[in-house]
Amino acid sequence: MSDLTLILLAAGDSRRFQCGVKKQWLRIGDEPLWQFVTNRFIRSKQFAEVIVTAHPEEAAYMRLHGNYHVVNGGSDRQSSLGNALAAVKTPYVMVTDVARGCIDAALISRLIAERDKADCIVPALGVHDTVTFHGETIDRGALLRIQTPQLSKTDVLKTALATDETYTDESSAIVADGGSRHFVEGDEAARKLTTLADLRAMACFEGPAATVLTGNGLDVHAFDTEGSMVLGGIAIDHPVGFKAHSDGDVAIHALIDALLGAAGMGDIGMLFPDTDDTYAGIDSAELLETVVMRLKRYGFDIVNADITIAAQTPRLSPYKEAMRQRLGTLLGLPPVRVGVKATTTEKLGFVGRKEGVAVIATATINYMDWTQL
Repeated sequence: MSDLTLILLAAGDSRRFQCGVKKQWLRIGDEPLWQFVTNRFIRSKQFAEVIVTAHPEEAAYMRLHGNYHVVNGGSDRQSSLGNALAAVKTPYVMVTDVARGCIDAALISRLIAERDKADCIVPALGVHDTVTFHGETIDRGALLRIQTPQLSKTDVLKTALATDETYTDESSAIVADGGSRHFVEGDEAARKLTTLADLRAMACFEGPAATVLTGNGLDVHAFDTEGSMVLGGIAIDHPVGFKAHSDGDVAIHALIDALLGAAGMGDIGMLFPDTDDTYAGIDSAELLETVVMRLKRYGFDIVNADITIAAQTPRLSPYKEAMRQRLGTLLGLPPVRVGVKATTTEKLGFVGRKEGVAVIATATINYMDWTQL
């Protein structure tokens, strides 16, 4: 049994990546980056356990991808690491960032082979270019570029991080606390993914799989004598509105469920519960915008959407084109990729009795092709 645990830090917000998608959700084949990197480490069979930190909003979704030990991250790298360390039971721990996706097995072996030489074993690379600091040329031979993963004694790292001081890597915290650090040869291939240029340079990455995912949604709302009616993001001239916690836009609600279903993200009630007063009377277009943004951040592109509205009343033919244009704008799609159809139920059922409206929706999505960025 290994006496070493791996912590993979994947809870960041990717502010510096600036590509609309969080880098941990870029697809390598069918796997998001965090899963691709985690599986590479698991296959090395060097670790008693692999722990992944996740943004609290993403943790449950990460767990759906397989039997992974996922813990909620904190507000910064150091607090995320602290949360993960609380679950570590082995005397040694290796920490790395999801942003370093091409770590070679030989680098892991070098770290493990020299773990008894200090409290923290660190991969590092020299600097080959001339360097100046405040206008003065300095000795580049004295400079090192620090990388991860870093292998530490678990108890030493926990003690070093029990401070209000913020450190950008484990070894700096340990040295500041009086511990020792030993350098091993790093690896240029283990570069950190920070910009799009870094992504294109990572040789171990293949592009996303050409997978198409489909979801469907069904929603119904009863009429209400109060309020106004909104369908597909368009105000409808009708004397009654819908009974609902939000504005009752049953068409958008069904569409949201279709999108979430395609991505495996649950349903509208999970994201926007009707027990939360935040969403009381809210414009459903705002909810759809939130879902579209979330899908894009998680590495999905929306391909098309199609809805069918079953309504005995009101008559919707005059509004269908406006709905199509509005939904296309909200989804970031041209109108040709948005279908809006209306039908009656031939006076059958609650719709036929003019008690409410039902909508079914279908949406297709695929993985954002980062190779085309």
